Amino acid sequence: MASTPALSSLDYARKAVDVAEDRQATDIALLDLRAIPTFAEFFVILTGETRRHLDGLAQELDQVLTAAGAQLHHREGSPETGWVLLDFGNLVIHLFGPEERDFYQLDRLWAQAVTLLRIQ
Repeated sequence: MASTPALSSLDYARKAVDVAEDRQATDIALLDLRAIPTFAEFFVILTGETRRHLDGLAQELDQVLTAAGAQLHHREGSPETGWVLLDFGNLVIHLFGPEERDFYQLDRLWAQAVTLLRIQ
């Protein structure tokens, strides 16, 4: 029986963007960090409108990416704090509430990264 080939980090990132868009996340950004010496190849940054929305997004992203073969290494934060981080190794997903996204301005902090996709 043949096994399915593992997806690339970029494929997982695109899958995460698709899930976020399907679940009505806003201000979705896919950043390419490969040219920057750092711990990950890609960031997906998105906004969930409510704590419940953040929780649903985090659960769905974890479920879909894990089912596709990605391994969740670490999870930080909680919907109650307005920030959740899902660490899939070379892909890190940051989920923010609107106020937290504005406060931390992660997009600006990583401005040297290449923005591959932005969905407002």
